[in-house]
Formats: sequence, structure tokens, C-alpha cells
Amino acid sequence: MQEDFSSNPKIGVFGGSGFYNIDELKEVEELKIDTPFGDTSDLLRLGKINGNEVVFLARHGRKHSFTPSEVPYKANVWAMKSLGVKWIISASAVGSLKSEIRPLDMVLPDQFIDRTQNRPTTFFGNGVVAHVSMAQPFCKNLTEIIAKAAGPLMFDGRKLHVGGTYLCMEGPAFSTKAESNFYRSLDCSVIGMTNHTEARLCMEAEIAYASLSMSTDYDCWYEGHDDVTVEMIVKNLQSNAELAKKIVTEAVQTIGKDRPISKSHSALKDALLTHKEDVSLDTLSKIKLLTDKYWS
Repeated sequence: MQEDFSSNPKIGVFGGSGFYNIDELKEVEELKIDTPFGDTSDLLRLGKINGNEVVFLARHGRKHSFTPSEVPYKANVWAMKSLGVKWIISASAVGSLKSEIRPLDMVLPDQFIDRTQNRPTTFFGNGVVAHVSMAQPFCKNLTEIIAKAAGPLMFDGRKLHVGGTYLCMEGPAFSTKAESNFYRSLDCSVIGMTNHTEARLCMEAEIAYASLSMSTDYDCWYEGHDDVTVEMIVKNLQSNAELAKKIVTEAVQTIGKDRPISKSHSALKDALLTHKEDVSLDTLSKIKLLTDKYWS
């Protein structure tokens, strides 16, 4: 099913650890976007994949200079929104919390548990109240497209796992063994440090969001397996990132053709409780990109 988009919508990609570019992105223009929330992680790369307009951003910067806590999430999402992005694929490294999700497997989670602390997870406040629903944090239609793209590309016994809960921790340190086992007791599937923050902000920005989570390790819970290290992650990421790029490239073609609808595209419809006339001009200037659809 398609949505009637009045402009030419773009597809966004957040590249995580080890995923700093997309080779298939052509006609690339690098953009510095000024946002009300400061600088983005890096220059945004606007280009085309088989004729489909794509905006790529390295989440941690191309030199990997931002910790998960330091990533300018609000600026990143706002910049994507300002360029007309309607869908975002987030490619991220994760640790596995289940024995059946092995290192080098891919996971498309459908739920979150947030264990971060003091991160900016909303564009609102400062005189504006909005409550978006996060009951379904990932776009189902977008996730299905990625799953169909990924299935035929899996190789060497790697598996694609559709569904599961992503535990988002603060970082940058990895879990203690007690924490890892606690998260397993919550029936979480994978653990990462970034996606929940992005997903919340994307929902407020009415951008459909899905995660392509790349399993690199078993965290530290699995007896008989080495505890997670940076060396282990980097080694597995080098292989995983190349596969993720192929999956993203295939998914982009379907997204561009089908233009899937998403509940996220109208997430603010009944979420805004404050009236426009009661909002200061300073606050309004920061959020008008998000609210003009309802406060015209």
C-alpha cells in the first residue's frame, strides 16, 4: 500500500560501528545541515542508489569520534527530516542475548527496553507537551521489506532473525555478567547502545524506523564463549558490515518502488496537547519542522 506523498520522499540510513559509507551510493553530495540542536555527527551524504534518493549519515562520525551517549541524536534526526526523509534503516552492531542468535547473524527487532540514562529522547518540552505512542516502535512494513531483502543474501550458515527485543543500554562500557543475565531474564534478544534513542525521536519526527541489527558477540553471559571485546566486535563487523550494505541496497529499491505507509507518518496527529498560540516563538522555531503539518 502506498501513501500520497506530496514531494519526492527520501530514504535515510544511519550507519553504525563499521558502517561508514555505502559504496553503491552514487552522485553523492555532502551536506552540512544547520539544526536547532547543533551539529550532526558528520556531513550527510545525499546520493542515489539505482535512482532512489538516499541520505546516509555515519552515526558515530566517519572517524568514530562520538560515544553512544555523545551522539547528537536530535540533530541527526532533525537533519534527516529537513531533507525530506520518510524512512530510516538503522544498521547497528549488537550483542546477542540468546544462544540461537549467533555472532554474524542478523536481527530485525520489533520491541525495545530502554536502560539509558539522561539522554535527550524528545524534541518537545520547553512549553510544548506531546505524547507519541511507542507501543510499536519499529515500522512493521519497513521491517518486512528489509527481511525480504535480507533472506536471499544470507550465507555461510548465517541466519536472519525477525522479531525480538532490543535492550538499549547507556554504554560506553559493556555489561557486567550480572547485568547481561538480568537482561536475558527479561527475554531480550540483543543488546545495543543507540537504537532506542533514535527510534523515539524518529517517531516524533514522523519518520518510519527499522533496525538491521548485526550480531557480533554473545555479550558476556555465555559460559564457554569469550566475553565481548572491541577486538572481537571489529573482526565480526568487517564481515557483517559488507553484508548489511548489500541488504540496505536491496531494501532501498523496494522502498523506493512501494513507498510503504507507516503509522509513524502520522504519529503526532493526536499527540500534541499544547496549543500553538501558547508556545514561545523560540520554542516554536525549533519544532516547526515537526509541527507545521498540524499547526499551520
